[in-house]
Amino acid sequence: MSTEILRRKSNERQRQAMTSSNRNSSRKTPPKGRKKRYPLINVGMGIDLPFLIILLALVIIGLIMMFSASYAYAYYKLDDSLYFLKRQLIFAIIGVALMIGISYIDYHYLHPAANIFLGLSYIALLIVLVLPGENGVHRWIGVGGYGIQASEFSKFAIILFFAHWCSIYYDRMDTIKYGVVPAAAVFASTAFLLLLEPHYSGIVIMLLLTVTMLYIGGINVKWLGIAVVVAVIAGLICWATGLLSYAMTRMDGWGQALEYTNEEMWQTTWQTRNGMYAIGSGGLFGLGLGNSRQKYLYLPEPQNDFIFAVVCEELGLVGAIVILLIFALLIWRGITLSLRSSDRFGRLLGIGLTSQIGIQVILNILVITDWLPNTGISLPFFSYGGSSLVMLLAQMGVVLSISRHSNIEKT
Repeated sequence: MSTEILRRKSNERQRQAMTSSNRNSSRKTPPKGRKKRYPLINVGMGIDLPFLIILLALVIIGLIMMFSASYAYAYYKLDDSLYFLKRQLIFAIIGVALMIGISYIDYHYLHPAANIFLGLSYIALLIVLVLPGENGVHRWIGVGGYGIQASEFSKFAIILFFAHWCSIYYDRMDTIKYGVVPAAAVFASTAFLLLLEPHYSGIVIMLLLTVTMLYIGGINVKWLGIAVVVAVIAGLICWATGLLSYAMTRMDGWGQALEYTNEEMWQTTWQTRNGMYAIGSGGLFGLGLGNSRQKYLYLPEPQNDFIFAVVCEELGLVGAIVILLIFALLIWRGITLSLRSSDRFGRLLGIGLTSQIGIQVILNILVITDWLPNTGISLPFFSYGGSSLVMLLAQMGVVLSISRHSNIEKT
């Protein structure tokens, strides 16, 4: 009799377990015909600490090096050695706060808003064209004494649009209708507006971002090859018609920074040459933090595009390699987190945003070492610039959101 009672209790427990399992599965699986709804804000599994630590390390090191590179120039030009540090610190605080806030917002809401962001980027690029320029260049929207560079927002809009488009039409990206025409239209229209500013380094970055997104988005490599040929032909046409006259002046002296041909060329290559002097004089371990010589008005605006030359001079080859390794860790971790996403949109978006940092780091290093013409490409998290720093940190918030919500879906 006791055996019969035990058997009944065991059967009762099994029925209760099956009932509970069915309830849980019914809650997890949405009914057919209904789209899965995502909460706008979700704490999830917490921020990915390795990625956050690496990122904050770059921001802090960047602030230290930006101050070290800028205080002499700021004191001489603006009578305030802390001028650039105070402003950049404000941007960093705003950017970090924005990054943390965005990490709690579900990135899926960016999917249907991709076209809106792209439209806003066009509006921003049009606004700068009608505003007064600086030395014939129209790139900034002035807001309360600060300048917002429209192209920084356009980089994010390009990445977001292609992540959205490629995730929807992934199986048809090899076709002209869904792969080639939309990509060519978006890039060409953005590049044309940047050409009017003019902002040639922005065009180069947009091109590389477009190629990267299309490649990971599933487009056939042959179309990318054809696009390169078309881009070269378009460049030759612009050169022949004089549209690249501003770019040609930036090409003067390329590869001749350490060669004395004439006095005019010597002055043209002044910035690149002094940047290379800074790199060379740093040696293996550098002159020590704060001990750069070239930042004392030899290197024009050392807090901007050529800041890595000051890094090499003060921290040496070893310090420069360590910083580059930290960048590499950030990119590796960002791509790793993005690949964990449960949907293609999250993977494409995260990889694209992380790749932007890698592209800009490589281009900046090539410029300051005279492998590329001096076209004004900033070093992420190091070069002075509020719109760049805030936008980059906001984008890293999206990567953290992708990581956070991929953990939610796995649990």
